Amino acid sequence: MLEDALSVYKYIIVSYWWIIAPVALFLFSNKYWLDYMTKKYLMELKWIMLEIKFPREVMKTPKAMEQFFAGLHAAQKDPKKKDRYLKGTLAPWFSIEILGHGGGIYFYVRTESKYRNLVESHLYAQYPQIEIMEVEDYIFNLPSETPTKELDAWGTELILNKEDAYPIRTYPVFFEDKEAEERTDPIAGLFEFLSSLNPQESIGIHILISPTDDKWKESGEKLVAKMVGKEVKTDKKEGLLVIKESSSWIHAIIDGIIKFFVGESGGVKDVKKEEKSVIPFLTPGQKEVAMAIEKNISKIGFKTMIRFLYWAPKEIFDKDKPTVAAGFFRQFNTQNLNGFKINKKVTPGRGKIFKKRREIGQKRFFVGIFKKRYFPGHKIKTRGFIFNIEELATIFHIPGTFVEAEKLSKIGAKKGSPPSDLPMI
Repeated sequence: MLEDALSVYKYIIVSYWWIIAPVALFLFSNKYWLDYMTKKYLMELKWIMLEIKFPREVMKTPKAMEQFFAGLHAAQKDPKKKDRYLKGTLAPWFSIEILGHGGGIYFYVRTESKYRNLVESHLYAQYPQIEIMEVEDYIFNLPSETPTKELDAWGTELILNKEDAYPIRTYPVFFEDKEAEERTDPIAGLFEFLSSLNPQESIGIHILISPTDDKWKESGEKLVAKMVGKEVKTDKKEGLLVIKESSSWIHAIIDGIIKFFVGESGGVKDVKKEEKSVIPFLTPGQKEVAMAIEKNISKIGFKTMIRFLYWAPKEIFDKDKPTVAAGFFRQFNTQNLNGFKINKKVTPGRGKIFKKRREIGQKRFFVGIFKKRYFPGHKIKTRGFIFNIEELATIFHIPGTFVEAEKLSKIGAKKGSPPSDLPMI
């Protein structure tokens, strides 16, 4: 029996190798071709770094920054498959950054030069008094071979505990329905920590974002449907012909074995399930989760990655400080919804064999992707997540007047209009 089956497969391979070989070669070379074209495309992009300085009095809540992200979503453009393979084209993305250096705190937006007007216009629309200027990239001063004999570094990426549709704790919890004196800015704790850094210490936080379409809502809709007892249909996508044929052979063999042992009537009959609503039986907590998911997916989203790096001379390097920075994001965690955790797959120090020796290479790899703002947006399922504009505004916004951080990068003097009686020449 087994010999007969092997002879059949041998016959298929020998007879149809001219079909199988090109398919196998395509699958093998596809990844390497895409990587090559992607690198070529990235080398042609022109990036600029914009520093944001804001006035000493900012009366707006993070809602203004949410509107900025909504405007930034206008850059959303998914490349066609033809352009992806022939040109290496990727969807546009931005890097929203906070830098703590020597006790000072700085805000940056890194963008392609062609999107400069888009970024500036939407920032000025929400914060008319701010100043935006093009500056050199601060990360150029960090050696690519870090850690060196004099300099050490450590960093990591953040991922979510649950599916993207589950929201984190967002800014309305801290701001809405509260008097001004009762408001607490979730970003205040981070600023206090960054302002305490020594003159030779630096911590950079990169929030990489790329506008996405509305397909990400589907997973949230399926989660809610399961909660309320609705039947969820799975999409069956057609694959390659070889895979489909192999699958049909396997099913035929299994079906034959079942019929041999249990007979023709031994198959499993399809039973139609009666759909019953479980809404009346949901607990208040379950209803709250379902409502939170529906609210979360109602707003436009961005593919998102959060990455941060701490670097300092070895004599003052303190590995606990980046842990504190990661702890800042834990204030947005909830037990019933979503929260942040460290992505152990890219965190330096992973593994048990030759751990110390391998950690140096892992650190240098992470420093490299941090400097390049590496954003594998087309592989967001394996790294990163989807955030809506409310969640983005929660973790990045210009602080209000109730945040007392003296070392924030601010405008020295308040802008004003010229006097009405100024003589005209």
